[in-house]
Amino acid sequence: MAQTKIHMNCHSCEGRKHGVFCNLSPDGINELNSDKIANIYKVDQNLFVEGNPPFGLYCLHAGKIKITKTSRSGKETIVRLVKQGEILGHRSLFSDSPYSATATVLEDSVVCFVSKATIFKLVKNDPTLAFDIMSSISRQMGAAEERIASLSNKSQKERFAEMLLLLKEAYGEKTAEGIRLNIKLTREEMGSMIGAASENVIRLITEFKKESLIS
Repeated sequence: MAQTKIHMNCHSCEGRKHGVFCNLSPDGINELNSDKIANIYKVDQNLFVEGNPPFGLYCLHAGKIKITKTSRSGKETIVRLVKQGEILGHRSLFSDSPYSATATVLEDSVVCFVSKATIFKLVKNDPTLAFDIMSSISRQMGAAEERIASLSNKSQKERFAEMLLLLKEAYGEKTAEGIRLNIKLTREEMGSMIGAASENVIRLITEFKKESLIS
């Protein structure tokens, strides 16, 4: 399924204000705006696939994307959920190595692609961008280390509660009834995030409902 190209203006992009391009110089923004390609991706489409070479990086303007790794047995694990303004594929691009994971669309999304030549030119001309990208990589590595520690040291119930809090920070919306998580995940996807089977996720959801922690 082919994606649909659309016109996006980097100057007025809300997502840019929350991402690595927020401190880009006016000249840099102009170059980014003229060279990037914006596409609409449909649910279940892949931006890139584990093992393939990178040709640039992606920036999420709107929508939701999951980053997954697949084990030798074929089991899929969600390692990251991408928020508006965040970039994807940058670690493989700057390490000049194949993608170590797959990026898949969770809901219809608008994604901008920036070529390798353009991003390298922007980094060379604007050291602040290099610093912001390094900061992004560092935060993601820290989050990955926290997740590994959580899987090793916490119970499934604790990991489930931690996942809900992370989803609240990323996708929580205040309503009259409380915080609504504006994201759709299957039980299998939630299970892959906390290292639990889908039947255990069902049990945890039931427990949390009985304890009036969720509805």
